[in-house]
Amino acid sequence: MTILRTENLTKKFGSFTALNGVNIEVDKGEVYGFIGPNGAGKSTTIRILLGILKPTIGEAQIFGQDVWKNAVNIHKRIAYVPGDVNLWPNLTGGEVIDLLVKLRGSNNKSKREELIERFNFDPTKKCRTYSKGNRQKVALIAAFSSDADLYIFDEPTSGLDPLMEKVFHECVFEVKKAGKSVFLSSHILSEVEKLCDKIAIIREGQIIEHGTLNDLRHLTGTILVVETQRPIPSLDEFKDVKKIERNDQVYSLHVDHDQLDSVIKRLSQFGIAKLESAPPALEDLFLKHYEDTNKSVDLGVGGLS
Repeated sequence: MTILRTENLTKKFGSFTALNGVNIEVDKGEVYGFIGPNGAGKSTTIRILLGILKPTIGEAQIFGQDVWKNAVNIHKRIAYVPGDVNLWPNLTGGEVIDLLVKLRGSNNKSKREELIERFNFDPTKKCRTYSKGNRQKVALIAAFSSDADLYIFDEPTSGLDPLMEKVFHECVFEVKKAGKSVFLSSHILSEVEKLCDKIAIIREGQIIEHGTLNDLRHLTGTILVVETQRPIPSLDEFKDVKKIERNDQVYSLHVDHDQLDSVIKRLSQFGIAKLESAPPALEDLFLKHYEDTNKSVDLGVGGLS
């Protein structure tokens, strides 16, 4: 069952095209990862899904309803967490959580208390005293306390420490297990890799790759780490290997699937002392689409910044 769908979604601001024919489909019980650098079109897509912006061309539907015409009805069944949460400064965190949960028609106090404890959050302080991470906690606790059918997250772990990121991951797995759907936009590639069933990479307003993680890894081959008994005198014969790193007699090779057999046969001539293989990380796939462009992509710890 399809929960969220866009078809030929296009958004223009004057002569600038922010989105160009974006097609997305999120099914029930699915976690869908949406990745790309700043300016790629992620936030514009989310604003359209929330009914804040009207598409220039194409359509977007959630629960089978047009996101622009039926935004009020749709919002009763979704929970949204932005990457930079703004709160009422004179209310306490607990008061804001209660307000946000009631706006969505929920009143699960036991779930609220459980999440406050899990996120190690003090709900008695005024919001003006909260750090960025604590403001994120307010929005996340309110979202997961709601009985939503679709969760839309835009950089949700921004400002959280690693322990709280782990709690967020656990909460995502729990709502997925309950049959809920999640649309996750993130710069943290390891987070997307860990949580998502399907992934779409957006670049300059267009989806350039989409599918399951295994589908996308198939495009990038396999990472081989090989220790040989004898040094390889020349690496020229491995021209069909995408990337080679050498450290004494330990070689890291990025090999296409259809070249694995021939590469291993050639390596065996030098005596294989140790051989490890692993699928490439999502970051390798992402960088593949940007390494040949003239535009810079800033890499931060754990992903893109």
